[in-house]
Amino acid sequence: MDTQNLLNHLVTAVMVIDANLRPCFANAAAEQLLGTGSHRLTEQPLTELFQLQEVSANVLSHAVREGHGLTVNTATLIVFDGQQHTVDLTLVPLEDTPGQSLLELRQVDQQRRIHQQLSQDAQQQAAQFLVRNLAHEIKNPLGGLRGAAQLLARELDDPSLKEFTNLIIEQADRMRSLVDKLLGPQKPTAHLPHNIHEIAQKVLKLVELSTPDNIRIRRDYDPSIPDIDMDADQLQQALLNIVQNAVQALEPRGGTITVRTRTDHQVTIGSQRHKLVLLLSVTDDGPGIPPELMDTLFYPMVTGREHGSGLGLSIAHNIARLHGGRIDCDSAPGHTQFVITLPLRTDKQAKETA
Repeated sequence: MDTQNLLNHLVTAVMVIDANLRPCFANAAAEQLLGTGSHRLTEQPLTELFQLQEVSANVLSHAVREGHGLTVNTATLIVFDGQQHTVDLTLVPLEDTPGQSLLELRQVDQQRRIHQQLSQDAQQQAAQFLVRNLAHEIKNPLGGLRGAAQLLARELDDPSLKEFTNLIIEQADRMRSLVDKLLGPQKPTAHLPHNIHEIAQKVLKLVELSTPDNIRIRRDYDPSIPDIDMDADQLQQALLNIVQNAVQALEPRGGTITVRTRTDHQVTIGSQRHKLVLLLSVTDDGPGIPPELMDTLFYPMVTGREHGSGLGLSIAHNIARLHGGRIDCDSAPGHTQFVITLPLRTDKQAKETA
């Protein structure tokens, strides 16, 4: 096997570039990363194809010209077709070819996402453990308070006084309902095959009944997606919470919400790799989520809205976890996207379990 074929078998993007940052060779992984063929790659400088936030083109060009090595970890690579990746960059001068260097761009998006998910899951479980203990401590005295109000109501002959005991009972019930919502579903329930688009349609029809005219909801479905084993009510609730958040983010100025379904292959969720997954995304073009909320976005009682409860995303995250999936969020002004990733059974797996 010659050197070129060997490099084309690598999963790391490798290019040979000159001081003008024009590639004279790019392997197959580089073509895939930059979304263009090798002929187009070698016809223009890299500055026409992507931008590195942490490294300027002048610094890269100077390093090639002077024969210096360069290493940058977790650099943000923005491809001009709109894609964004996190890469480790290594530049190595070619001793046999002065004025040229080997540029290696190794994607670390997935490793970072797995680390973030594991860290987020651990923090979420710790928060839920705290909430469960707090809820237990609240529900016990609430039950006693409600029972005492009922006993007191039986002893009262004056109907006007019973109005106050009824108020105590109503408020105790309201508090208990709030605590139950705070806890959300805790255990996996029976999962049956359902079509994800039927679930999405129910949610969107419900939302559209009260959505202002200046908010548009787009549907972008992949009709080939097979049925998925789920608790339909739970998944409907998770999607409803996310779509309602998007609607509230767009009020009052308006905008567009896009609900999209796709599949992906060989995706790791937690520590398990799945051959096929469903990607259910909700995207809006609103102002974005404040950066200080991103790390705790799925915690209970965390919200960026003045009158928000902070329960919707926490419940949605827990529902995705109970389905063996996850929720990811990417947000910037003009683009906020939540993606629910759920495992799908392949035809082979379905036959094996039939």
